[in-house]
This record gives sequence, C-alpha cells and structure tokens, in this order.
Amino acid sequence: MIKAAANQSPPVYGFDCVNLIKGVLWGWCGDPSRTYGGAAYPTKALLAAGTCPDVGADGMIKLCKEVSTTGWAAMLPGEAVWCSGHIGVYIGNGLAVECSPRWENKVQITAVAGCGKKAGYNTRTWTKHGKLPWVDYTGAVAGGSAGEVSKPTQPTSGAQGPAVGDVVAFTGSRHYASSGSTNPKSCKPGEAKVTAVAKGARHPYHLIKTTGSSSTVYGWVDAADIAVEASAAIAKGSTVKVKAGAKTYTGGGLASFVYANTYTVLELSGDRAVIGQGKAVTAAVNIKDLTLVG
Repeated sequence: MIKAAANQSPPVYGFDCVNLIKGVLWGWCGDPSRTYGGAAYPTKALLAAGTCPDVGADGMIKLCKEVSTTGWAAMLPGEAVWCSGHIGVYIGNGLAVECSPRWENKVQITAVAGCGKKAGYNTRTWTKHGKLPWVDYTGAVAGGSAGEVSKPTQPTSGAQGPAVGDVVAFTGSRHYASSGSTNPKSCKPGEAKVTAVAKGARHPYHLIKTTGSSSTVYGWVDAADIAVEASAAIAKGSTVKVKAGAKTYTGGGLASFVYANTYTVLELSGDRAVIGQGKAVTAAVNIKDLTLVG
C-alpha cells in the first residue's frame, strides 16, 4: 500500500511498481489527511463488482487484455508495460512511468526501449505490454501523449459535497469499480447511501443503494450524478426534484413528467413543501420526497 512519510512537507508517499498502478485504481489522490492518501483496499463486494485485485506485477500483466510482445510504437497511452517482476504504465511519446530502486529518482519517467532511446531519459527494456481492464482507451492515439479521458466532477450540492453516511439521490446510470476507473458499468438510479469519499478523485463518491431503493448502484460515481437528500438544508427558493413514485402531500397521484423536472420551493411549512416553476404551483409534497439539486 501507499503511506505518507512523517514530518515531510509536502507529504511523501512510498510505492512499489505495481502499487503505483493499484494505488490510483483504489482511489489514491494524494490527500495527506486520509489514510494511504485516499486509497482504500478493495472489499469482497468491490472485487465482485470488478475492481482491481491485489496482485503483483506478474499477476497484473496476466489480467491485461491484448497482451503483446511486439507493436511498441502502436501502444496506447495508459497501457501497462511489463518485464519479469516489474511493471509500469506507458504515457505516450515513447515514454513510461515506473517505480524502481534501480535509479536514483525511484518514481520517474523512462524511455521504452521498444520505441527507441531518448536523450535525457534512462531506458527500460520491457518484454510485454497490454491494456489494463479498468482503463477506458476510447479516444487514445497510438504512440501519442496521454490525455485525461475524463476529469474529476464537481458536486451539484455545494462546495463541500455529501459526507460519509449521507443518504442521497443517485441520478446517474453508471458506477465504477474504483474512484479512478475509466471503465463504467451500467446501474439504475435511485436512493443510495455514501459509504466513502475520495476527495479530488475522478469519481469521488462510493454509493450503496438503500434498503428498498430501486437503484442498483454499488460503486464509485461522479459528483454530478448525485443530489443531497432533502433535509433542513431545503428552504424557500431551493431547487429540487421529486422522487420517483412520490405522492402529493395528501396522498394523491402525480403526473409522470413531474419526476423528470426540477422545481422551486415556493412555500415551506413544517414537512409540507409547495413546489412549482416560476409562479405556477405544481403540487404540495412532503419534504422527505424531495432531493436538493441547487
């Protein structure tokens, strides 16, 4: 695992070659206030959902797809590069990032021998390369420099965002096996609980559906795909959405389109909220049947 060294400013983290990869896949984001900088060892449930397992360098290359001993110039940024007992990641332009005691800098960028030597870089001869199954290579250019497929999202519910234990409305349709993954899996929206937060990660919130929820989410999700559950934070003027299947305050039915739209809280009295668009009233509902979206 990854550990911050004591009395270092800025914080210093230690990696070996394969944990440089696993750490990122497990949510490492360099946050010194969090154990292991944000990385979390995968649970059985996360492993069952397809997250990266705890394997060594030789085990990691066996999990890769389209493994080859040739075609170095055609590699995509983000591919794993491997030699017996050691592994790194290709970052494009004939370069890879690796962690090794072989050279003074330990974690450094080196030239891939199969692509040719480069002035100013140490050179490593790798024997195989392959695509990591947790990385989305869509849009990657063979031999080119690495560019982020997606960037960390910002919460819709405010600068701080939800905390562990908060119940939220998951509005998306994708979850991920790790907070840094680019390989989404489909799931259904609905009510869910925040079980972990990886500040600054690509997918910063880990959700598990609540009992009775129609959602199937069990993984890391984008901040833009969650809304804070209705609470005392809702006030007159708040922008909200109505939970699917909710009734009016007196138990009446609502038109199906109501659940897809956003509304303004026009009046609020106890747990009774009057919602509408502009000055037009749509319905009166229980505040527990609302989610805060702005």
